[in-house]
Amino acid sequence: MTLHLAVALDGAGWHPAAWRSLDSPETIFSARHWAELVAEAERGLLDFVTIEDAFGLQSTLADAPDERTDQVRGRFDAVLLAARLAPLTSRIGLVPTATTTHTEPFHVAIGIATLDHVSGGRAGWRPQISARAAEARLVGRREFPPLDRVLNRPGGVDLSDDPHVRDLFVEAADGVEVARRLWDSWEDDAEIRDVATGRFIDRDKLHYIDFAGRFFSVKGPSITPRSPQGQPVVTALAHARLPYEFAAGGADVVYVTPHSAEQACAVVEEVRGLSGELKIFADLLVFLGEDAAGRKARLDELDGAELVSDAAIFTGTPGELAEVLLEWRRAGIQGFRLRPGAVPYDLERITRELTAELRGRGAFRHEYEASTLRGLLDLPRPVSRYAEAS
Repeated sequence: MTLHLAVALDGAGWHPAAWRSLDSPETIFSARHWAELVAEAERGLLDFVTIEDAFGLQSTLADAPDERTDQVRGRFDAVLLAARLAPLTSRIGLVPTATTTHTEPFHVAIGIATLDHVSGGRAGWRPQISARAAEARLVGRREFPPLDRVLNRPGGVDLSDDPHVRDLFVEAADGVEVARRLWDSWEDDAEIRDVATGRFIDRDKLHYIDFAGRFFSVKGPSITPRSPQGQPVVTALAHARLPYEFAAGGADVVYVTPHSAEQACAVVEEVRGLSGELKIFADLLVFLGEDAAGRKARLDELDGAELVSDAAIFTGTPGELAEVLLEWRRAGIQGFRLRPGAVPYDLERITRELTAELRGRGAFRHEYEASTLRGLLDLPRPVSRYAEAS
């Protein structure tokens, strides 16, 4: 069975001091920087890249901006960035993060659908809740209680007992459902485009979605015609039962964060108890090469603290990482979303050396076998629910 491989891109890499290893750190906020990273991922035949995003600035504090000036602060809008990168690529999937909190699902839905159109069917979406009071204050429409637990500790943080967080996941589930209905609201052949008769659309094939829930009331239809994939791929990061339930209810792919093969087996069993259809990817933060441990230690020293993460941190050679991935595959993991500790170095070790190691073991593709993200992930293209109803 071929492994699915993706990379999570975030600025200069996932180590807070990674920007200090760049030859030209000023390029982080340039289209060229991102274009080069995604082009490298596509050369490596990876399934997709994800692009991080959030409402608030990066911070070492749980729910407030910090005063640090030695770490990267600021990001591009992930959906807009993905749309910029789409014409520069041809096969790799593009999966931006867009929050479900403080945003209208109609706007997110048409943004992701537009990305699917301009990429020729390679769009995905990572919905993410925004639980922090500091982020709510940036928007100014709602007030949230302070979040006093750090979210990046090993294994993530289980906030299932927090009623505020539970509500945000209910809202997120509604947001995903609204988006999915809007993506279906145009049937595939709703556009006639017949110049002779002057008919551009078949109005009977545009549908009101009439969604009414606790958080949203959306009539529809979408303003964006049905996109090449019909339904762009929805992915979700999950650390515990509540987000597992969210992913099982609305996602196609879930990213989990076990720290061993034994934990991976237990997580797979729990997720499979909720859904037999989800593609299960594991997240790993990786530093690769003969001097991987030394590079990480130097970055830790520059940052003034040892790196911690919700995902397992791997330091070693691409060959050693290949062995770990294959071991976790035996535990039921179907793919991996790798977070490069520093780019471009660790990304290039993934695309040029790890893929070669896996290919030599018969566990990775030699060429792209599909032109859409759904095709790469072996996901069927769904029929519009409204077309079935009519």
